[in-house]
Amino acid sequence: MRAAVLENNKFNIKDIPRPMLDEYGEGAIIRVIGCGLCGSDIVKIRTGIAKQGAVLGHEVVGEIVEINSKTNFSVGEKVALGHHVPCFSCKYCWSGNYSMCRHFKSTNILPGGFSEYIYVSEEHLNNTVFNVNLNLSDIEASFLEPLGCCVRAVKRAQIRENSNCLVVGLGSVGILMGETIKAFGYNVFGCDLLYERICLSEKFGFDKSFLIKSEENTLAEMKKMFPIGFDTIFLTAGASQSIDFAVKAARDGAVIVVFSSVKDENGYRNNDIYYRELTIMGSYSPSPIDLEDSMNLLESGRVKVSGLSSVYNLEDINTAISETVSNKIMKAFIKI
Repeated sequence: MRAAVLENNKFNIKDIPRPMLDEYGEGAIIRVIGCGLCGSDIVKIRTGIAKQGAVLGHEVVGEIVEINSKTNFSVGEKVALGHHVPCFSCKYCWSGNYSMCRHFKSTNILPGGFSEYIYVSEEHLNNTVFNVNLNLSDIEASFLEPLGCCVRAVKRAQIRENSNCLVVGLGSVGILMGETIKAFGYNVFGCDLLYERICLSEKFGFDKSFLIKSEENTLAEMKKMFPIGFDTIFLTAGASQSIDFAVKAARDGAVIVVFSSVKDENGYRNNDIYYRELTIMGSYSPSPIDLEDSMNLLESGRVKVSGLSSVYNLEDINTAISETVSNKIMKAFIKI
């Protein structure tokens, strides 16, 4: 089968063995229709986290072509899925930190979504695989996992009623985060360096977004609307400069949700956290219940994702990465 194989920090399209259900026993083989390109895929490539020879991709929508399972799934059904499964019984799961569960980190789809076929285990079928409603397109269904990540972040923030939330960074994930915040019933504002993203965010339901021309001027504009600052801030920008900006935009006692990695080790100053009683928390990956909530938001139309993605063939995946990084597109959907 064809797959995008990572070699020397770029993908080469190669023929690799197709996963066979006989090798694994229970589970299913899924023909991949398409797979979203996640920012974490790009980070893994650029930082060398992904091993040479790896097949990445986890925002999968596909069709079951072979199955041996006690679940109710059957051949021919279209599905979307999450790629990690928690054990539900360890200290991490007991504490609600499902994405820290060691079993969660060790489970995955095989080989990866940038290939023609993948294997999913019986555990996946029981917990992280969902039928795709006929009212969802393939591209819309591929947002199940990234939207689930946003659902997880909003839940972890424990936002209070009538709170004003700020999303720093309005790429595709920032837009998703804002829509999720709005779907949960809170006020949402955004900020970004790019004017076209400001316009896009407001089309997707943000109450208002601020164009960052200079940090000082933008903060002054925000203070006119919210003199004491924002209640909850979500950092989706992946830039270390956003850390200091978020602290300045936050009210005393605010919650700052870290939802992206940065290139360096810049962090938060101890005395800012102590004297201002700021809560800094990370949010990483969704649990099965977050994925279920994500699918419900997509099916109900409470979160809309149409128009966020640009479609590329598997052979053009390196172009998709380049054009994502250069901000020519918001998000890529790799058609298999």
